[in-house]
Amino acid sequence: MSEEKLAEKTECSDETELAPSSKKIKTDQTEAKVGGLKRKYALCVGYCGEGYYGLQRNPTIKDKFRTIEDEIVDALVKVDSIPQAHADEMFKMSFQRAARTDKGVSAAENLISLKMEFSQEHLQKLNESLPEQIRVFGYKKVTKSFDSKNNCDGRTYIYILPTFAFCPIEEPCTESYRASEQVIDKVNETLRALCGTRNFHNFTAGRKYTDPSSKRYIISFECSKPFMKDGYEYAVIKVRGQSFMLHQIRKMIGMVIAIVRGFANADTLNLCWTAHKVDVPTAPALGLMLDKLHYDKYNKKFGNDGLHEPLDWSNLEETIENFKHEFIFSNIIKKEREQKCMFNWLSKLPISHFGVLDPNYRRGYYTGIGKALFKIDNLNNELNKIANDDYSSD
Repeated sequence: MSEEKLAEKTECSDETELAPSSKKIKTDQTEAKVGGLKRKYALCVGYCGEGYYGLQRNPTIKDKFRTIEDEIVDALVKVDSIPQAHADEMFKMSFQRAARTDKGVSAAENLISLKMEFSQEHLQKLNESLPEQIRVFGYKKVTKSFDSKNNCDGRTYIYILPTFAFCPIEEPCTESYRASEQVIDKVNETLRALCGTRNFHNFTAGRKYTDPSSKRYIISFECSKPFMKDGYEYAVIKVRGQSFMLHQIRKMIGMVIAIVRGFANADTLNLCWTAHKVDVPTAPALGLMLDKLHYDKYNKKFGNDGLHEPLDWSNLEETIENFKHEFIFSNIIKKEREQKCMFNWLSKLPISHFGVLDPNYRRGYYTGIGKALFKIDNLNNELNKIANDDYSSD
């Protein structure tokens, strides 16, 4: 090889070797400018979902549809934990939430993970910047590869509802109804029938029977003994599963109520496990709350490695319980009394026929009473729209 070609090759090789080094220096300088965001933390977050459009942040419409994450991310910028550039493009800080809750749904212990600067002082300032109905209870350093969603082994939700939701179809459904021990036993028997690995394509929207993601594993499902609050009798249903699809829990609750009341039966539930699309009612969002997250595998592997702590918040149990009762439970009970969400939903339950859906039929046109209620509901919606239009024109 000639000396000229050898020199040319050597020059090119030197450029190739120097490029990554110079790029690394530039990257390090960029990180230094934003505070060297190298540590990843997990924040234990609780919130009452009332007045918010769910948990997940959408920066493009945050001014119109405010979410829980909007409040948290804006507060993190305010206390200098993250730069504004990372708030605008959240992937830059590896942001992830463990469970995405829908509009109006609350959480006692949700978890978000992200890279940031954080300390006890940041925690105090953060809570001072947040609305009272949103709290960050604690924080822990996690591994670089930790993902609050993918590392989560299971999620526990609770659903609070007045027990008149279980009133048999033969009896008048009134707010003075009290569930007997036999009724609660029937509720628990029906809940247990939903446990295990099953195809829940009928308990969500937009999923086909052949979609592998329609299969979900329910670990436990149980209803507590009733309790009295402000003249109403309530019960708490608790469900633990690996993960849940959109509206899955509300549809499972809706089916359980229908079976206990007598609108449906065990055969209806068995029909739901087939490829047929079945008419399954969706219980009201009010009453649903994310209660706990489970990180058993992560805790076993990293919880006692000397560098990280287990993701366990039992030391904050009293604080979290107080928050649940003051902001979440009280809001659910207050809204139920004021808006009668469950009572109104029960009045429309006969619209559902709990059979195989026909694409040529509109929902509500399968039964006589369903057809009548469906038309009344549509008429009321039209009258409300006319009234709102008249009010707006004034």
